[in-house]
Amino acid sequence: MPLRVLRAGYGAPVDESLFPDPHALNARDGLPRVLEVLRGKQIAVLTGAGVSTPSGIPDYRGPGAKPRSPMTYQEFMGSVASRRHYWARNQYGWHFVARAQPSAAHEALVRLEAAGLVDGIITQNIDRLHQKAGSVAVVDLHGTYAWVLCTSCSSRFPREQVSRYLDELNPGFYDGMASADDIEYAPDADATVEHTGGFRVWDCPVCQGVLKPDVVFFGENAPSHRVALARRLVARSEALLVAGSSLTVNSGRRFVRQADREGIPVVIVNHGVTGGDSMATVKVDAPVGEFLTDLGEHLTA
Repeated sequence: MPLRVLRAGYGAPVDESLFPDPHALNARDGLPRVLEVLRGKQIAVLTGAGVSTPSGIPDYRGPGAKPRSPMTYQEFMGSVASRRHYWARNQYGWHFVARAQPSAAHEALVRLEAAGLVDGIITQNIDRLHQKAGSVAVVDLHGTYAWVLCTSCSSRFPREQVSRYLDELNPGFYDGMASADDIEYAPDADATVEHTGGFRVWDCPVCQGVLKPDVVFFGENAPSHRVALARRLVARSEALLVAGSSLTVNSGRRFVRQADREGIPVVIVNHGVTGGDSMATVKVDAPVGEFLTDLGEHLTA
């Protein structure tokens, strides 16, 4: 029976029948097979939202994920009203992401890197939790919440600095709104602040261009230099470990295809079907943090 691939759109309901993946190995049966594939090899790691959901950051496609309609790059750049709406919500959302703490998956990957087994991490997440946990060789494929970029002159500003200026431009804007603890948050540092009319945005102080978070929006391509770094990491590795990614979009799946073309074994650990299962040497359906912790203990023993 062929593997089913999750193809739900970002705003579409998640098909719960895809969780767990009935064709994958469970943690107990999968661990010996994964050890057989990875032991003694230099490993490149590709991570997705599943490594950060235990840290409290929601995802778009996992079990229990709510339908969401994130702002696209075209919408953001297309009108001042869209940018006002985005920045007003992001003033809540970026603080939420910044407060998140690393999960067991992040910690396990730090130990594997310190042991010289993980050569580098390509992450599709914008939360910088790999760096907060202590990982060093990290390619932030989709950027991070922590920086803001001018779309005209490419100047970059710390998100904390931009936040202060936005607060100065909008005194009293959040008075009477729900507390931060009552806000619903999204994976991309968005937040459900409904009334955003009248919010004033801050333009680039260098050239007065449009500022946007230095993250890849939906409808936008990952920067070519980051893709090139990630491709080089995969090319010099001896195995690719995918952790917590549905591989639904090409942004991450391209590296699985690369490994497959170059004869590099691919291990996928995820809860649910992924878009790369047909190329996996081993597929394990298991909680990512627990599995990586067990894997690390065996590989470093």
